[in-house]
Amino acid sequence: MKCVVVLLCIFTLLYTNRETSGADRDLVESDDALFDQAAYAIILAGTEFAKIASTHDGYVYRVSSDGKQRWGEGEATPTEIWVQPPGTPTVGMALLAAYNATGDERLLSKATAAAEALVFGQLKSGAWADRVDFDPKGKRSDLYRNGKGNGKGRNYSTLDDDKSQAAIRFLIEMDKAHKQSHAGIHDAIKFAMDSLLKAQFSNGGFPQGWEKPVESFPLKKASFPTYDWRTEGRVKDYWNYETLNDGLAGTVAFTLWLAYETYQDDRYRDALLRFGDFLILAQLPEPQPAWAQQYNHDLVPIWARKFEPAAVVGTESEDVIATLMFLTEKTGEQRFLEPIPAAFAWLKRSTLADGQLARFYELETNKPLYMFRQGDVYTLTYDDSDLPTHYGFKSESKLEKLEERYKTLASGATPRVSVSSLKTLRKDATTILAKLDAQGRWLTDEDGKESANGDYLDSKLFSKNISRLAEYVTAVKKARDAK
Repeated sequence: MKCVVVLLCIFTLLYTNRETSGADRDLVESDDALFDQAAYAIILAGTEFAKIASTHDGYVYRVSSDGKQRWGEGEATPTEIWVQPPGTPTVGMALLAAYNATGDERLLSKATAAAEALVFGQLKSGAWADRVDFDPKGKRSDLYRNGKGNGKGRNYSTLDDDKSQAAIRFLIEMDKAHKQSHAGIHDAIKFAMDSLLKAQFSNGGFPQGWEKPVESFPLKKASFPTYDWRTEGRVKDYWNYETLNDGLAGTVAFTLWLAYETYQDDRYRDALLRFGDFLILAQLPEPQPAWAQQYNHDLVPIWARKFEPAAVVGTESEDVIATLMFLTEKTGEQRFLEPIPAAFAWLKRSTLADGQLARFYELETNKPLYMFRQGDVYTLTYDDSDLPTHYGFKSESKLEKLEERYKTLASGATPRVSVSSLKTLRKDATTILAKLDAQGRWLTDEDGKESANGDYLDSKLFSKNISRLAEYVTAVKKARDAK
């Protein structure tokens, strides 16, 4: 708790200008004392992290404590920032939460600068790739809308791993913070959303990414392949077809709803409803009434990467179920619940002996399907004893929580919003503050584990901790106002 007392002393001297006894400084369980510590820690940690970890006002996943080494998915150059979470949008959201909790204009300035860094990296195709390179001669400098990118770079906007969605959501929140007065941010959102709508297929689905508006084609219901899916039906450009990989359903749906809720543009709601219709179409028939990771335009499951076979999937099916319930809650349309009971039944009979779900299930036989890796060669197998470690071939089942939420929605009731109690927030804030060093840093070791002797700053850890402190500070303010 030593660093907590240090922070309280600094806050007392710089912000309250009041005399405080040593006994008072030790009352860390008191909301008055802990509130002061948390409020100051938010400001200190936010400004310190931005000073060390940012370049061109954007962020990557991890940096050395001296800021000289930087990593996203792989080592980053001094001029690169990352869009994919937990990069710039994630840190930006945390800084905005910190500002909302404390009102400190320095935090708003840092969050705004992060948003402007994303605006710089918006592609001509409308959204974002995984990173932005501010060096116009850089190998990864793309075709940015502002014209300052590498003329030979990419122009491929992507929805993979919540990249463009996270950027859009952060910019929308910043647009709200500025009351839509920041022309650059507001214009970037409009351009991105127009582009996203043009990337939606006529059946309501979305590709993994796009360079231009997509084509139209006849609507079809999902079906199993009539050919040998192991050797036939593959496409080289699977990313241009309908996908649900890596949580796309939930992140796209939430982004469309946030845009509609913020701007009241009916096009965004219509796109969301059409996407919901796609999710219904994309449900496969019995004996596997769930969803695939990757489809072709006929809504037949196909291969994606060499370790992602044509299959019915556990993780993405749970994401689709959660998304259909989100649609029902937001739109009031009960039809989005209709595919869920059959999907629940499939999840129950597909759960593994250890309670987990396989990522892939063989088409029609429903056997759990895995990959054996030898070098760069992947081989399909039913054996899970030697799985590659770079990819999640199993996941914890979320069925119990999904069923509970479904029962509430099916009854016509509104699900309860889970809110942490002040007691829980107080406990978390105390723990988080105890791990903050005197310079305002949460440090990790080379493996990403928290360590007082670590030498790295981690964007995910920073964003999680400062957001939780902001939640605590906000809760205390509300409790005080309620008295």
